[in-house]
Amino acid sequence: MAIAGGTGCRRGLLLPPLLFAAALLLSAASPARAFYLPGVAPRDFQKDDELQVKVNKLSSTKTQLPYDYYFLDYCKPEAIKNSAENLGEVLRGDRIENSVYNFKMRRDETCKVVCRSKLSPEAAKNFKEKIDDEYRVNMILDNLPVVVPRQTREGSQTPSFEHGYRVGYKLKDDKYYINNHLSFKVLYHEDPNSPDARIVGFHVIPSRILDNLPVVVPRQTREGSQTPSFEHGYRVGYKLKDDKYYINNHLSFKVLYHEDPNSPDARIVGFHVIPSSIKHEYSAWDDKNPTVQTCNANNKITPGSHTPQDVVPEAYVVFSYDVTFEASEIIWASRWDVYLLSSDSQIHWFSIINSLMIVLFLSGMVAMIMMRTLYKDIANYNQLDNQDEAQEETGWKLVHGDVFRPPVHSGLLCVYVGTGVQFFGMTLVTMMFALLGFLSPANRGGLMTAMVLLWVFMGVLAGYTSSRLYKMFKGTEWKKITLKTAFMFPGIIFALFFFLNALIWGEKSSGAVPFGTMFALFLLWFGISVPLVFVGSFLGFKQPAIEDPVKTNKIPRQIPEQAWYLQPAFSILAGGILPFGAVFIELFFILTSIWLNQFYYIFGFLFIVFIILIVTCAEITIVLCYFQLCSEDYHWWWRAYLTAGSSALYLFAYAIFYFFNKLEITKLVSGILYFGYMLIISYAFFVLTGTIGFYACFWFVRKIYASVKID
Repeated sequence: MAIAGGTGCRRGLLLPPLLFAAALLLSAASPARAFYLPGVAPRDFQKDDELQVKVNKLSSTKTQLPYDYYFLDYCKPEAIKNSAENLGEVLRGDRIENSVYNFKMRRDETCKVVCRSKLSPEAAKNFKEKIDDEYRVNMILDNLPVVVPRQTREGSQTPSFEHGYRVGYKLKDDKYYINNHLSFKVLYHEDPNSPDARIVGFHVIPSRILDNLPVVVPRQTREGSQTPSFEHGYRVGYKLKDDKYYINNHLSFKVLYHEDPNSPDARIVGFHVIPSSIKHEYSAWDDKNPTVQTCNANNKITPGSHTPQDVVPEAYVVFSYDVTFEASEIIWASRWDVYLLSSDSQIHWFSIINSLMIVLFLSGMVAMIMMRTLYKDIANYNQLDNQDEAQEETGWKLVHGDVFRPPVHSGLLCVYVGTGVQFFGMTLVTMMFALLGFLSPANRGGLMTAMVLLWVFMGVLAGYTSSRLYKMFKGTEWKKITLKTAFMFPGIIFALFFFLNALIWGEKSSGAVPFGTMFALFLLWFGISVPLVFVGSFLGFKQPAIEDPVKTNKIPRQIPEQAWYLQPAFSILAGGILPFGAVFIELFFILTSIWLNQFYYIFGFLFIVFIILIVTCAEITIVLCYFQLCSEDYHWWWRAYLTAGSSALYLFAYAIFYFFNKLEITKLVSGILYFGYMLIISYAFFVLTGTIGFYACFWFVRKIYASVKID
């Protein structure tokens, strides 16, 4: 989830974006309250209606490699059915399937035995590996992910949750234990205008199993925090200091619902689960009617009162669960608030204010250049009576005969500018849909699907822009430029993606993109994107060439020796600092949502930062371009692109810092995946910001030289 890009235009380059950003402040103040997904109707449930819990991928922030739920030897239904998944879900590694956990609406169940499974040596090995890597189990009920209530510090007014539960744990005795019993809690809400109920919460609650075991949830909310924070999924199991492994084989579900006194129906508003590890006892096993002595319909599991189920080859593991339904005051439209609310709004505001200070500083410099220096210089220059006097002037005016000379590798510049416009169009439209609520986490995979499809359809803008610029450079091989525009950037990205996908395949992870999806991506690229690039290029090349405001001399002017601070390497690297500084705080939250499995839905803040990034890239490029022209260096084309684009170097450097300071990745493959994907993101950011800087400088140079009288 990240964005940015745009061009400046006359006075609109400075003031309107700031005014528009200020107008968004109210919308950013509470970006996720009372959320609902436009166009998606709530589901109503009557008493005893069937509720089917679906299982999703096993996930871990330590490996970043998702696995199918049934990769571990869990209880399977008679037929495993995959839910229909969109393109974004597949690319995210989601694998949503049916499960053996089926409830009846508002019908509590205690000690429901699901199945008995014999752990083969391979199955035991898989459980131990997933416990060591802190994998969590993700479940879904009525499109709500299951959460585990987290222990909060004294004084906190709002509950805190983790996403999903652990597979199991390990103790000091080198034994692994499975959480084989789950206590589910489902919250529901009754619609006063309907006889049905709607789900608004799905929780699972971790607890102590033995007195010497630590609390399952390692994190606590900060003292005084008013909003919850999350992790995705409950852990597969645990490994404690005695090196024993325990499996979470019992789940206590809790369904929260909201009811109306005038109606018998309700809506589900919450889904909780308490994973436990219990070594069930039984006299004789009956597959058709399994019963255990550890608990029964009248004797609910009490955490800490039973021996945990350790992970041992050839051992039998009995999986069980409880489910309770609880009335809740949460309404259906607000049931996602607990997932989306952020406790760091003050940090976001600080980031925005800090970035606005940068913008105001740069705006002052641009205003000084435009209103004092430039206008005064242009007036004086136009008052000179003869050309000899004009030639005696120094500064930017002297290079008017060379400033529009086509740069070296002009075709490549056209390709990158066209690609940047394509990326900017995709980003802007994606932002609009996100602000309207269509790309919320409730629409699983929607954000990535929208970005891929919009990228494909924005190919027409890439072709049009690159061909228009190429024709201005007096180029004639427009088909060659079109091919490069259609294949260069996507080809580089796909090559990296294919390499990373091969690594994921080697790990047998569900995150590997299957052949069918890969074929669909190829079809979108070659069947839609490439033709649209050619259509845009054809239309652009048919347009009249953009005329330069001044004529270009036949003989290039010699460029005088430049001061050290005007050397390309220094000025380009210096130019990327402020654009990165405008976004780096928001970048932290984006990286956290990507790599620590958190939800990111503060698009109000993100859009303001997006506008600030556009203005910052434009203004810093204009300022440095002016200094460059004043030193009689007219090679500004590539310099403008690279000045703003160099912010991508700082983005990647920050990604390196984030990896070593915030993540706990230890596997080589996981590290390669992280840096591979961050390289793709940085490359895209380079193309985006470079295009912003280029067009800002392009407008600026044409503006000032169009105001000079040339005989």
